[in-house]
Order: sequence, then C-alpha cells, then structure tokens
Amino acid sequence: MISPTTVLFILLLLAGTAYYIGLRRSVAVAGGPEHVRKLHSRPPYYGAMTALWCGIPALVIFAFWQAFEADIITNLVVAGLPDEIRNLPADQINLIVNDIRNLAAGNIVSSQATQVIQEAASHYSRLQQTSHTALAVVAVCVCILVLVLVQYKISKTTRARNQVERIIFWLLVSCSIIAIFTTIGIVLSVLYEAIRFFKAVPVAEFLFGLKWSPQIAIRSDQVGASGAFGAVPVFTGTLLISAIAMAVATPIGLMSAIYMSEYANKTFRAVAKPLMEILAGIPTVVYGFFAALVVAPLIRDAGQWIGLDVSSESALAAGLVMGIMIIPFVSSLSDDMINAVPQELRDGAYGLGATKSETIKQVVLPAALPGIVGSVLLAISRAIGETMIVVMAAGLTANLTLNPLKTVTTVTVQIVTLLVGDQEFDSPKTLAAFALGLLLFLVTLCLNIIALVVVRKYREQYE
Repeated sequence: MISPTTVLFILLLLAGTAYYIGLRRSVAVAGGPEHVRKLHSRPPYYGAMTALWCGIPALVIFAFWQAFEADIITNLVVAGLPDEIRNLPADQINLIVNDIRNLAAGNIVSSQATQVIQEAASHYSRLQQTSHTALAVVAVCVCILVLVLVQYKISKTTRARNQVERIIFWLLVSCSIIAIFTTIGIVLSVLYEAIRFFKAVPVAEFLFGLKWSPQIAIRSDQVGASGAFGAVPVFTGTLLISAIAMAVATPIGLMSAIYMSEYANKTFRAVAKPLMEILAGIPTVVYGFFAALVVAPLIRDAGQWIGLDVSSESALAAGLVMGIMIIPFVSSLSDDMINAVPQELRDGAYGLGATKSETIKQVVLPAALPGIVGSVLLAISRAIGETMIVVMAAGLTANLTLNPLKTVTTVTVQIVTLLVGDQEFDSPKTLAAFALGLLLFLVTLCLNIIALVVVRKYREQYE
C-alpha cells in the first residue's frame, strides 16, 4: 500500500526535478551559459519558480486530502454497517468506529471483535488503500501537468525572480495566518468548554473554593464523590512547586551566568555553557524518574532522621528537580542579557576606580536587570506548565497546604488526570479540565506578556 509518507516523498522528489528542469530550460532559452545575461532573472530563480509552481498545488491537494480522508472513509464504513448498529446512540457508534480503526491499523480493540466489525475493518482498510493510491495518482499528475505548462512559458522576459519572491511572500503570510487562527481556535475551543463548565459550577465557587474533588456521584449512596470544584488547592500547589523551583533555579542560574560572562575564560565558557544547556534537552520523564527514585527517598529519609513527617511524594522533591531542569532557562538568557551590556559602561566604571565585583553589582546587573527579569518570568511560565515531574514526585492529591513536605498537585496534572481515557464532555468533572486550562492560559499569558515587554524595553535601550 502506498503510504502518505511515500506520496509526500515523491512530490518532493518531483519538485527537486522541476528545479533542475527549470534551470536547464532557462539556460537553453538564453542560448547557452554564456548568454544568461539576456535573461530577466538568474537561472536559479527559474528553477525555483518551476519547483514552486510544481510543488505547491500538489502539496495543497495532499494537505486537503489528508484532512478530509478519515472522515469520508469513516462515513462510508458507517453507512455500510447494519441498521441495528447505525441506529445506536452517537457515543456507542464512536466506540465502534474506534474499534474499527484500531482493528484496521492492527492495534488493540476495546472488546472482542465480531464478524461485522472485522468486515467493517477490512472495508476500512480497502477504502484507505484506494484513497492513498488515488492521492498518489492525482497529486503526481497535477505536479507533472504544472511542470510541463511552466517550462513552456519560460522565456527571456519571464520575471522569475518577481514570481518567486511573491510566492515566498504569500507563503510566509499564509503561515502567519495559520499560526494566528490556530491560536484563536485553541482559545475559543477551551473557552467554549469552560463556559459549559461554568453553567454547572459557579465561577465564584471555582475561583475561591477551598476543596478540589471533581468526582461526580452517579448514585445517591455513592461514597467519595463529593463533586467539589474549588481550584484554590490546585493553584496553591502549582505556586508552591513553582516557588521552590525558582528558588533553586534563579540564584544558581544567575550566578552561573555572571561567572561565565564576567569571570570565565573563553575555553571554559565554550565547554561549560553547552554542557549546562544540555539540561534543557533532557526529557522531563527522566527528571521525573530521578525525582521519584532518588530525590524523594533522600528527602524522606533525611526528614525521618531529624524527626519530621515527610510524605513519600512531596512538593519539595518535585520543586528541587524542576528547579534543576529550568536552570538553563535562567542561565542562558541572563548570560545573553549580561553580554549585551555595552563594554563602555564597564570601562567607565573601571576608569572611576571601581573593582570588578563593584562594576558587576552596581553597573552590569542594574543595566541587565530588565533582561534578567524577563528570563526569570519565562522560566516561571515553564515551571507552571510542567506535568511529568509533578505526577511522579508530588502526587495527585489536591491538598491546601504550604508545607513543602506534603503531597500536592498542580493544574496541569489535574488536567491530564481528568482527560485520561475516552471521555464524553458532558459532565462537570471532564469540563473542569477546560476551566483549569483557561485559567492557566490566562496566567501564563500574563507572565509571557510581562516578560516580552521587559525584554523589549531593554532591547530598545541598547540597540
């Protein structure tokens, strides 16, 4: 079966071939390499023009085909199911469709597949194979057709450079529009579900409630399903862990930035800075294992040795490891800000008799302070959004406490917990995740705006 990846590779190969054909065609139209000055544009522009006109229509068809293929195939498969299945409620049909897709892909299904489901999965696979073959034929034919048309239109007066620049301009505009509308779509989708949640739970209860237990009772005699949606414990845990993380990352990151920018020689800096930035590339699940298997037991044993009651999962363990993780954010950005301070300020301080440490404390750091504040705010946003370390080291219980030795949870952990598995967005329990997401989005947005404003002010001052 021809896969979409193979089709995409073929299209890219044809676009590369079109570049070479357009390049050779322009040279031939000019009368040879020695006469290329007669062309309006340089030969590479003709090759780029041919490649763009050849590849873009085919890639657009490929993108739209992939966007609507699954829905069309699903509708065709569902239409072929027996009436007793097609008349089931929508949620049950969705589960059946998921089983059909999983069975067609060779994955695990939720239940024993019946003969009807197996036949539907085979039908789904055949339709998918037919669709992929048709996509390959249509995209390749369009690509070749456009290639033939464009190369015959190449002449000495063809404004290839203008066309290439215009196409690139509109591609950049399209990418910007896609990014903007994607952001708007995400915000609106979260906002819509959050409004549904606030219709069931008052906003005041959510913002100021002191208990978080989003389990909804199915029966009147069910135990442990209070349905309390007070977000204060969740955000308290988020702020507690973030505060511990920043208490670790800020001084270490700032001091290391000062040393590397003001004291370290070039050889040490060339080695130390990349090594420190490796911390930012380590997967968070590795940090989570380190926190759960090393840091948390050490804290618990140390607490028991001095007579403190320390939970097996604590905010302190998660905060310490998270602080180690975000050290590169503070260090690297602060280092860039310190290095951006004009050397004339340092020379002026030295000329007035200031020592190196006095120059750093009274001249360099005040001048770099806006940039340093911006780096710290960006690091705070990173800490607030962390999930894996908290899940593995701090637990899932929403306790309203400021004791770092107790188990707490964060907003992102609760969002993941509420949306695990197949969920129907028709209960306050599930919709609470969107309300938490909306509030977290507003908090991180404000922090990022503050950071960008501070950094922009600093750049305007010294550029």
